[in-house]
Amino acid sequence: MGETLRAWWHQTTAIEHLAAWLALGWAIYVIWLGAWIILQKREPAATLSWLVSLAALPYLGFAIYFFFGPQRIRRQRLRRDRSRTRMPALPAGRVPDAAAIELARMAQTVTGLPPSTATSAQLLVDGSSKYRQLNEEVARAREHVHLEYYIFQPDRTGTALRDALVERAKAGVKVRLLLDAVGSGSTSRAFLKPLVEAGGEVAWFHPMRLHWFWQRPWLNLRSHRKIVVIDGAVGFIGGINITDEEDETLGDNAYRDLHLRLEGDVVRSLQLVFLEDWVYATGEPPPHITFPESRPGDIMVQMVVSGPDSPWEAIHRLHVSAIHAARRRVWLVTPYFVPGEAAMMALTSAALGGVDVRLLVPKNTDSRLVTHAARSYFDDLMAAGVKVLEYGPRMLHTKALLCDDDLAIIGSANFDHRSFRLNFESSVLFRDRGLVAELAELIEHDCLSCTQVTADRQRPLWRSRLPEALARLMSPLL
Repeated sequence: MGETLRAWWHQTTAIEHLAAWLALGWAIYVIWLGAWIILQKREPAATLSWLVSLAALPYLGFAIYFFFGPQRIRRQRLRRDRSRTRMPALPAGRVPDAAAIELARMAQTVTGLPPSTATSAQLLVDGSSKYRQLNEEVARAREHVHLEYYIFQPDRTGTALRDALVERAKAGVKVRLLLDAVGSGSTSRAFLKPLVEAGGEVAWFHPMRLHWFWQRPWLNLRSHRKIVVIDGAVGFIGGINITDEEDETLGDNAYRDLHLRLEGDVVRSLQLVFLEDWVYATGEPPPHITFPESRPGDIMVQMVVSGPDSPWEAIHRLHVSAIHAARRRVWLVTPYFVPGEAAMMALTSAALGGVDVRLLVPKNTDSRLVTHAARSYFDDLMAAGVKVLEYGPRMLHTKALLCDDDLAIIGSANFDHRSFRLNFESSVLFRDRGLVAELAELIEHDCLSCTQVTADRQRPLWRSRLPEALARLMSPLL
């Protein structure tokens, strides 16, 4: 056998030698990288997608997976046991049904954040209403202002908020601003210098560092949260970033979006989430924060967070469980719709069971690939009875789920793999008929600006069907 191989080798040309070495190198690369991916024990569809994609990109695939591939983060959590003792019991006479109790218990088990209450929960529709109230609350701050944002742009909106924070910092209020290093990459240190000089603190979530050469970077693992806590008493959470693109008074093409203003004991959970992220980003001990006196409210609410620091995909799990428990209606609004098997099964099962299932998505997003991927699921959804509606002409950026007459989930998480598995996200679960009725009215109003997708729509092969099919293959990687 050895003599035969040597004879063959001497008879081949230099080009054939090179091809043989390249083939051997490619085989070793595929086996080594494949073993690395397989040993992570992730969802089979995602694993196969990575294997096929990277096998087609010899050597370059390693760099792609090194920088953008999924990975787990281990980080120290604050003692949530202590925070639980500060959480009040639910109001007397407001005991939920068995399904609600199960959902709340599951959310608490996977996040450590128990059910709570709010004295006030206000829907803030579009950017102008959110920015106005946020700046007013910042101006009233007396002890601290904590902010965490994915996008904080140095434009008119960002400058107005920065100046408000500078004024409070000069007045002795403790200002802590945590920004995602990628989402807020256009915000320079020079722009934030007045805040730092006034006594405010600025930190960056997963900044780019030189240790990438010997340690896998977290370039693909971002903080997508939009959190503000003022004096531990008022909180803001939802999908609206700090940018002119979300202020409808500055342009007709501003995003359609939704945020929340909260008061009451649930703000303590919001505070805890921020402090954990702050300690993680800065590496410093947690700052001493005095929580205001407990004020139980009539609105039943629970914070839910998820990220690559937990294997439980809490927000994903919460959405799927809530959809399965629905008996009358499921209305889902999301800018990016790239569901996994569990989510698709929940939506189609609900529709097949006679539940009024509606999906509101933007007609066009800022990612053509994601738009094609989302549309690849429409036929299966409509076949099961789901009503699919495309919102336009503005970009729909709202992230909300409404189930029956008493459950709503609002937050920063899109209905896609990235939000469920890669991003650090935060949402709020409500059990309140008044707020659900208000959200239902808002969704019905948005439906007036939608076009219902039909099975007989025009779908040219090269412009629709083929791009959608290819995008769907990449769904687990989006």
